[in-house]
Amino acid sequence: MKFRRSERLVDMTNYLLDNPSTLVPLTFFAERYGSAKSSISEDLTIIKETFEQRGIGMLITVPGAAGGVKYIVKSNEEESSLFLNEMCDIMAKPDRILPGGYLYMNDVLGNPQLMKKVGRVIASAYAEQEINVVMTMATKGIPIANAVASYLNVPVVIVRRDNKVTEGPTVSINYISGSSKRIQTMLLSKRSLEEGSKVLVVDDFMKAGGTIKGMTDLLAEFNATVAGITVLIESEETEERLVDNYLSLLKLSEVDVKDKKINVTKGNYFDVINKNK
Repeated sequence: MKFRRSERLVDMTNYLLDNPSTLVPLTFFAERYGSAKSSISEDLTIIKETFEQRGIGMLITVPGAAGGVKYIVKSNEEESSLFLNEMCDIMAKPDRILPGGYLYMNDVLGNPQLMKKVGRVIASAYAEQEINVVMTMATKGIPIANAVASYLNVPVVIVRRDNKVTEGPTVSINYISGSSKRIQTMLLSKRSLEEGSKVLVVDDFMKAGGTIKGMTDLLAEFNATVAGITVLIESEETEERLVDNYLSLLKLSEVDVKDKKINVTKGNYFDVINKNK
């Protein structure tokens, strides 16, 4: 079946967006559409220019017999900034305050559109790095990890606090909670992570960073490397931070239970991203 150029452009764009960080040989598209490689190359040039102009991402061309084209997600900085401002407004709603000064976040973590945008922003920061796995702690970090992993096209590894028979043999460590200073246990299935993996650690909330420090310590048991750490929200009110070199999308600086006031601002995301450019 012969495709018109407009049909090729739509189908190729859709395929690339569905398969980020995947090297696609030009022969794949040539055979898929019954077209010459020269025509495919011209189509990819149009898609590449459009992606860059619209802030959708980049198309990287790898030359040679084993080469092809790869879509790398990149979030437009202006759009990302507007989204984070929107998230600040969402998280600052007074009815989020729970007894004890905690924040209700389940509606945000359960919103697929918000999580998709969160995943895109985080993935953009690491899209050009080698990431093999996204790791998080059960359970609230899972929606974020899944969203990020979908853009990086890598699996998700879930660390748990209790053993489940479906996990098989596990590796466990004790860690100290940064906020409560209590000794707790976390574990990870031996089958879930290959030795030497480069791991992106993500979580929903960080106060002192005890849980994230525990996850990085657990990675050492697998001889894995921490490729990056990102949290949706970090708390500004902490005496001691147990982790360094992390990204945060939002920063929580105040929860006034009495006056029903929440102060949320953008985190260090753009500061770190621009510093590393």
